[in-house]
Amino acid sequence: MYDYIKGTITGIKNNAIVLDNNGIGYLVYVANPFSFELGEEYKVYIYQQIQEDGHFLYGFKLLEEKDLFLKLISVKGVGCKMALPFLSTGSISGIMDAIERENVLYLKKFPKIGEKVARQIILDLKGKLEFIGVGISDDQVNTEQELKEVLVGLGYKEKEIVPVLARVDTSLKIEDQVKDALKLLLK
Repeated sequence: MYDYIKGTITGIKNNAIVLDNNGIGYLVYVANPFSFELGEEYKVYIYQQIQEDGHFLYGFKLLEEKDLFLKLISVKGVGCKMALPFLSTGSISGIMDAIERENVLYLKKFPKIGEKVARQIILDLKGKLEFIGVGISDDQVNTEQELKEVLVGLGYKEKEIVPVLARVDTSLKIEDQVKDALKLLLK
């Protein structure tokens, strides 16, 4: 089993990256492949799924993302391909908050998540996510990156986002940062 792979990005696909480590190119499925840059070196946390029809690697920039992913796939009816989009379109703290507050509508916004699966996620995970250290907001670079990824996910262009990032208070929770950034973008 792999914990992480450190290597250089040699390819970016629609739902995966190619991570070169000592001349071996690993195809790693990730939530947002376009958040990686070609030719840059990354430490990618890995989850390996072994099935009859193949071996698959799922990668995460942050250990907290991997922890949440592992919790999500432990839920009956949620597989890797269903859990990965959670991380591309939702923030870790936002997903955790939705589960704790039993916000079914928030969970249903993710692809392939209906009422039944959303309720199962809440049933299985409510009260069990405290251990996931959402230390993202402690590190300004990671907070800025997460805010940027959320805004890109909402359809904003990078050239619109960059001037706004400097004006958002990174000590706030990510949800509040997104609200402030959206107010600034809509002006």
